[in-house]
Amino acid sequence: MPTQSIIRFFKAAVLVLAVVSVFIISCKDTDEDIPNFPEGSTESVNVWVQDSMRRYYYWAEQMPAKPDYHLPVKDFFKSLLSSQDRFSFIVNTDDSSTYPRSVRNMYGFDYTTLQMPGGKVVTVVKLVLKNSPAQNAGLERGKIITKINGTLLTASNAEQLTTSIPEKTILTLTVGDWKDGTVTNETNMTIYYGFSLDQPVMSKIFEESGRKTGYLYVYDFPDGMTPILNQKFAEFKAAGIQDLILDLRYNYGGSVASAAALCALIPSGITSGSHFITYKGNKNGGEVKRTFSQQIAYDPGALSFPALRANALGINKVYILTSSSTASASEIVINNLKPYMQVMQVGDITLGKDMAGFTVEDKRKPRKISWQIHPVIYKVFNADGEGGYSNGITPQKPVSEYASLPLLPLGNPDEVLLSSVLSTIYSKQESKEISGEKMKIIFQSDAPLISIGN
Repeated sequence: MPTQSIIRFFKAAVLVLAVVSVFIISCKDTDEDIPNFPEGSTESVNVWVQDSMRRYYYWAEQMPAKPDYHLPVKDFFKSLLSSQDRFSFIVNTDDSSTYPRSVRNMYGFDYTTLQMPGGKVVTVVKLVLKNSPAQNAGLERGKIITKINGTLLTASNAEQLTTSIPEKTILTLTVGDWKDGTVTNETNMTIYYGFSLDQPVMSKIFEESGRKTGYLYVYDFPDGMTPILNQKFAEFKAAGIQDLILDLRYNYGGSVASAAALCALIPSGITSGSHFITYKGNKNGGEVKRTFSQQIAYDPGALSFPALRANALGINKVYILTSSSTASASEIVINNLKPYMQVMQVGDITLGKDMAGFTVEDKRKPRKISWQIHPVIYKVFNADGEGGYSNGITPQKPVSEYASLPLLPLGNPDEVLLSSVLSTIYSKQESKEISGEKMKIIFQSDAPLISIGN
C-alpha cells in the first residue's frame, strides 16, 4: 500500500501532455566513441538514458558530450541535466525507494513554518488531504505543530526534520490550537504511513445582494476528471452565477487535457478551433500547436468540447487563488485563459513550471530496462505566444494566506484568500490585514517535492 501511495502521488505531480509511454527499443547513438557495453549492465542502461534524452530533452544540446557511463543510473541522469532544469527526474519502477517521497504523499498533509512579528516561530498545518492517514488520525488544517517525533520544531531544524520523515513509517506529532497568539490544547497524535484517495473537487456558491459567486477548489488535474468538472459547471450555470473563483493554491498540476477542459468551461467566445496551447521542443520536437478540442481529446475518457461548452459559463473575468505550490497544468490554466478573458490572480507567486513532458520507458516484452524517465520536453505558451514564466506567475493582488491565524477551512468565506476576493466582488472593505509583509515563511514541507528533479 505505501508503494502505491508514492506512485499515485508522483504521477499527479508530473505535468503530462497525455497518458503516453514512449516505446524505445534502441536509440543507437551515432557517436563512435560510445563503448558497446554488455546488455543489462549499468553502463548499457546509462547509454539508453543518454540516447533517450538526446532525442527528447528540451536542453539536449547542453548535455555533456562524454559523460561518465560508470556512474549509478540516478547520478548519471543528473549529470546530463541543464542547470536551468528543476523538474526532470528518473525512477526505477522495480524499486519504490527511487520514487519522490514527501510528507504529503506519505501521510497526506503539508505544513509551513513561519516567523511571526517579534521573532516567534510557528508551524501551521496548511493542507490535510481527504481520506488520508493524516485526516484519519484527526489532523486538521489550521492546527499548530509544536513537535515532530518528540523533537521541538524550530526555525533551524524544520528542514532537517522534514527531510527525515520519508525514512519513517510512523509519525508522531504534537499539535495544538492557535488562540490569541499562543498555542493551546496541545495533544499527541500518531499518523501511519499509508495511502490517500483521489481528492474531490469542492464547489460552493456564495450570494449577496442577489449576486452569486461560484467557488471551485481543484486539488490536481488527473485524466478522466471532465465529467465531474462538467457537473460542477452545470450546477453553477443552473444557479446563475455571475462570478467564478478557482482555488488552485495547492494544485501541482497533472493532465493538460483536463486543464484544457476546465478552461473550455469558463470564457465566452471560444470555439473548438480556438488555439489553446503551443509546445516548443528541441530540434527533434519542434513546435506543436493544439486547439481546445485537440488538447481535450488527448484524454481518452474526456467529454467532447461541444458537450463541455453546453455548460460553459461564458463569463469575461475569473479569479484564481494561487501559492508557491501552484504548478504545471494549474499555471497553464492561468496563462492560457489570458488571451480569452480577464484573469485576476490573488495570493502568492506560482512555482514557475512553464514546461511539459511525457514518460519515456522501455515497452519491450519482455522489458529489459526498468528505469522510467520523466524529462522536460517542451516549453509551453498560450494563444498569444506568451510563456516564459519560469520564475513564477505574479498575482495582480498579492495576499498571504498566513496573514491571519488560525487558518480557516478551504471554502470558508472568512478564509483569508477567499475573503479577499469576495470583498472585491461585493465591494466590501476587507476586515483583515492581508499583505502578510510582517510574516516570514521559513520553510514549507512540500518544497523538496515541487523541485522534484533535484
